[in-house]
Amino acid sequence: MKAVKLTPDEVLIRAQDTPNPYALKFVVNFPLKTEGKATFVSVSECGDLPLVSSLFSIPGVVQVYLFENTLTITHSGELDSELVKDHVGSVLRSRVGVHDPDFTSPDEKIAAPIQRDYSDLPEERRMIEEILDRTIRPGLQADGGDLEIVSFEDDELKILYQGACGGCPSAMSGTLEAIQNILRHEMGNDAIKVVPI
Repeated sequence: MKAVKLTPDEVLIRAQDTPNPYALKFVVNFPLKTEGKATFVSVSECGDLPLVSSLFSIPGVVQVYLFENTLTITHSGELDSELVKDHVGSVLRSRVGVHDPDFTSPDEKIAAPIQRDYSDLPEERRMIEEILDRTIRPGLQADGGDLEIVSFEDDELKILYQGACGGCPSAMSGTLEAIQNILRHEMGNDAIKVVPI
């Protein structure tokens, strides 16, 4: 286990609201996930990750998303967002010394490794990934979320929102429309339809 060598007083946390009223983004000065990203929707998925499992002890927490030095918490609204921020800060400070950022999530153990070299993909799928990397993903990641392509068949692109984007009202309307419009324009295909799953 490669725990981070910071004392609670050395932990810096910047909490940010996101477009999703039930998701909060936290940027910290230590790695939470060194490679890839991970989403947890229950304490039973946390395994040997005391930092993540402790986050589920906060009333109303329904999802934990980790990416590099960013944590996104989705909650039910049971607690006021300011109280959630306080509780998350306490967990981050108290668990930084036992957190292993090199962990492999349950999804990563059964899935193929994250692919950033799209050369092995069919041409249309490669183009879509590259367009999303350039235009859409940076904005989603800045708001504590992301998206993953599930499939592209017969001009229908199925995507899975992650982190703060899951359940966000704007992700299901404005963001979805923006993705579809950008892909249609850049690929010269007005038949492309983007469908969240």
